[in-house]
Amino acid sequence: MFDCLITFRSVMPAQRAEERLQSESIGCQVRRTPKWMERQGCGYSLWLEYSDLPGAVALLRSGKISYRKLYRRAGERLEELLL
Repeated sequence: MFDCLITFRSVMPAQRAEERLQSESIGCQVRRTPKWMERQGCGYSLWLEYSDLPGAVALLRSGKISYRKLYRRAGERLEELLL
């Protein structure tokens, strides 16, 4: 079950991120960002396991793939993470 998300401004960087992470055997999936978050300009997000998040962020940074924010599911809500 995916319990974290990384938000992106558009679908293209989200897809590039998905390809990069999957090439390193990190399971993830591009999905539409929850509606309430779209007001912030984040239409797509990459969902993954929390345990994979530090490695995923490192891969995105090394590949110069920019993202908006990081979130973790906390019960029924999402809390923003800082890494």
